[in-house]
Amino acid sequence: MRYAFCMAGREDADGAVKERVDVKRQEPTLYMVVLLNDDYTPMPFVVDVLESLFQKSPAEAYRIMMQVHLNGRGVAGVYAWEIAETKADTVASLASEAGYPLKATIEEA
Repeated sequence: MRYAFCMAGREDADGAVKERVDVKRQEPTLYMVVLLNDDYTPMPFVVDVLESLFQKSPAEAYRIMMQVHLNGRGVAGVYAWEIAETKADTVASLASEAGYPLKATIEEA
């Protein structure tokens, strides 16, 4: 009995030896979801979005909200592209439903 993991190569039906190819795994590119400041969205709403959508603790949500308020932007989380895109779209939907102009952008980390 032969095991593929024990062999350096593998014989084909015609006797030719094929070398094993090592597959290199690459980590996925990560993207930041960045909340942007505006003059109309209330601070408690931003904290609520950070706690509910981004699973931040109340203290961390408050810290990020203050960063958005003082610096004009704050990183809500870092995710793979599909997740970041979904989170940013969800921020826009939640804000729109509540009547606020809160926006989130996606930037490569």
